[in-house]
Amino acid sequence: MEINGQTVSGTTRYDQMGLSPELIRAVEKKGYVEATPIQTGAVPHFMEWKDVIAKAPTGTGKTFAFGIPMVEHTDPAGSDITGLVLAPTRELAIQIRDELRDLCAFKEGVRVVCLYGGQPINSQITQLKKRPQIVVATPGRLMDHMKRRTIRLDQVETVVLDEADRMLDMGFVRDVTHILDTMPQRKNLGMFSATISREVLDISWVYQREPVEITVQADQENRPDIAQYRLDVDRGDKADTMACLLEMGDYERVIAFCNTKNMADRLAGLLVMRGMNCEAIHGDISQSLRERTLQKFRDGKLRVLAATDVAARGLDIDDVDAVFNYDIPDENEYYIHRIGRTGRAKRHGVAFSLVSTVTEGLRLDEIAKSTGSQIRAVHFNEKGDLVAAVPQ
Repeated sequence: MEINGQTVSGTTRYDQMGLSPELIRAVEKKGYVEATPIQTGAVPHFMEWKDVIAKAPTGTGKTFAFGIPMVEHTDPAGSDITGLVLAPTRELAIQIRDELRDLCAFKEGVRVVCLYGGQPINSQITQLKKRPQIVVATPGRLMDHMKRRTIRLDQVETVVLDEADRMLDMGFVRDVTHILDTMPQRKNLGMFSATISREVLDISWVYQREPVEITVQADQENRPDIAQYRLDVDRGDKADTMACLLEMGDYERVIAFCNTKNMADRLAGLLVMRGMNCEAIHGDISQSLRERTLQKFRDGKLRVLAATDVAARGLDIDDVDAVFNYDIPDENEYYIHRIGRTGRAKRHGVAFSLVSTVTEGLRLDEIAKSTGSQIRAVHFNEKGDLVAAVPQ
């Protein structure tokens, strides 16, 4: 890990971080003892009200890195919103809310509310009337509440932009800047991202003051252990190939990525026809159904999740056995985020990319070159075994 360009090593236990007994109990209840590098780097600076811009891979504990100091700074007796977290997707917002509530388990009186689209706004207005101190929101829905004057942000002290790169890529720049402009009491701004894009730096330049820069590399210690394979197959054989690979590997939890909502739906149907337990998740599916689908997947009641990149972004699902690129992603960054769903927590993972056109093949070659990924070409031999493909 680097902090302001200086390499910092070593580990820190939560009980060495000067946290309150309530926070220590909450963390211990989750079964955690040792802080992750991003938490070790960010928590002390957040506690001192410093601005932070952090680059860290997914699955490194970013939510606790800003959540612990945010909850510590929250007055249980207060009735104003003092902490705000912005997230690009509904699913990520819900997950952040749940983790923050876990941190509040022994800090009675701290209320966390989540605001996102796809849910009746009146029920959210009812929750806001209970005077929460922490709000987690998607930018669009927060703007809706601001226009209705159903929320006040004039007492907010800490703001966090989680998955900042994706949020700005999705077109929320104007909303985010408008929201940041309405908080005169803001003391610090945290920006967390897997990549630091030009747009992220622009926001930092305008709204942060001498931010502490933290970078957590996917080094050998925390680099995901992922075997990456390429299979060249006819378009019409993709579903059969995937079903065969699922049976060969006996994978219990799988995410298959598609580039479009229609393809995610189609793949789910094709796999169900082949006896696979699969459901799709994308932006056109109702919020309640998406939440039920995700819960089934987390509970092990659903074997395959067919997902689009936007729908899956930020999902805290860290024990996937295999990832399939049913479609080759259009962006190099998407490939990294996709395969990063497997091989976490020092477990072995596997990623298969199914290539059916020359264009897809060239795209995957470019991804491998640009990201430094070692993607091995394989195919099925006459016996049905998966073997290395002979270079042509």
